[in-house]
Amino acid sequence: MILEAVNKAIGKSSKTRAQISRETGIDETVLWRLVHGRTCSIPTLDCLCRYLGLELKPRQRKGR
Repeated sequence: MILEAVNKAIGKSSKTRAQISRETGIDETVLWRLVHGRTCSIPTLDCLCRYLGLELKPRQRKGR
């Protein structure tokens, strides 16, 4: 779910992968892999979440 949210935020961003790469220091190849359904490291996800303004929140479970 985290990967999907980051991928969606990258797609909605007005920035290109090249711009995101330059501004975050994350290799453009890593971004390409992420956008095409591959995984990446936790520090990379953390950096992208901060850059894109995303934050993790616990989801309430149904029936509790």
